[in-house]
Amino acid sequence: MSMPEKHIDPHVHCRDWRQFYKSNISDVMKLARSQGVVAIFDMPNTDPLMIHNYHVEDRIKLAQLVGCDKGYYLYIGATKKPMQVMEAEEIATKNPKVVGIKYFTTGTNLISLTEEWEQKQMFNILSDCNYNGVVVAHCEKESLFKKNTWNPRRPWTWNDARPFIDEVEAAADQIEIATDAGFEGNLHITHASSSSTVDFVDQTRKKKKLNVTCGVTPHHLLYSTSDMRKMSEIDALMLKVNPPIRDETEMLLLRESLKEGKIDWIETDHAPHSFDDKIKRYASGIPSLNNYQFLLGKMREWGIPEQQISDMTYNNIKETFPKVVE
Repeated sequence: MSMPEKHIDPHVHCRDWRQFYKSNISDVMKLARSQGVVAIFDMPNTDPLMIHNYHVEDRIKLAQLVGCDKGYYLYIGATKKPMQVMEAEEIATKNPKVVGIKYFTTGTNLISLTEEWEQKQMFNILSDCNYNGVVVAHCEKESLFKKNTWNPRRPWTWNDARPFIDEVEAAADQIEIATDAGFEGNLHITHASSSSTVDFVDQTRKKKKLNVTCGVTPHHLLYSTSDMRKMSEIDALMLKVNPPIRDETEMLLLRESLKEGKIDWIETDHAPHSFDDKIKRYASGIPSLNNYQFLLGKMREWGIPEQQISDMTYNNIKETFPKVVE
C-alpha cells in the first residue's frame, strides 16, 4: 500500500521581524512545500518573543500578508510570570492557529524557565486551568554543562560541553514535574538527541501516568561528531546545534530507537542563521528542512516501513494537534 507524500513539520524557526535578514515565513514555507511538507509550526523564540496575544496576531497577519496563511501554525512561549502563562493557556486553547506552548529549560530569554520552581509554577497553572493541549520542552540542564570544554576551533567539542546526560536529566525533571502537577495535556520532549532520552519517554508512556511524546531531527539522525571531525572548521561550525550533534554510538542508537517505533515524529528544528552568525558568533541552529526528503530516503534504506514513515511524518502529528488543517 503506497502512502501519500504529505508531511507536517511541527518544529521550525522562521526569522521574521528583527531577524528577517536570516530567513522569513515565505522562504520557509516555500522550502517546506518543495519537501512535501504541507504544514509548519513556528517556534516562539523570535525577536521579539511571541509571548502575548498581540505578538501572535501580528505573526498570523504577517503570514496572511505574504500568502502563507494556509499550513502556517505557531506556538506561544511561556514565561515565569503567572499572568502571562494564563494568557498563553487561553490563546493556545482558543486560537485555531496556536498549536501549543513552548519553553526552554536553558538559556537567557524570557521563555527560559531554568529554575525548578519556574517549571513547577507553569505546570501547576496549566493544570489549574485544565489545559489539555501540547506543551513543548527544550530539555537541557545547565548545571551539567562543561562549558570549558568547548573550543570553536574544534566544533565537535560542543558535544563535550553539553553532554547528552544533561538532556536526559532535564527531560526526566520535566516529566516528573508535569506528572506531580497532574498535567492532563501532552508534554512533548523536542529534538531528542540521545536514545536514553527516548527510552525514558517510552518508559513513562508505558506507565500511562502522563501523555508524553518525543521527536527527533534529521541532523541528529544523519550526522555524528565523527563526521564533524572530517570536515573543515567552517563546515563543522555549520553543524553546531542545541542540543549538540552526538558521537557515532549515540547517533546509531538513536536510529535504532527510530526503527523500534519509540519516536513519535520527525521534526526538523529548521533554524537558519547568517554566515557571520555561524562563523563569528558561533550561533546554534541549521536549516535542516533542506534534508527532509533525504532523511526519508535514508529511513527507507534503514528498513523502516512506509506506514511507520507516514505515521512519524504526518499521522501522529495530526492526531496530537487536531487543530491542523492543511
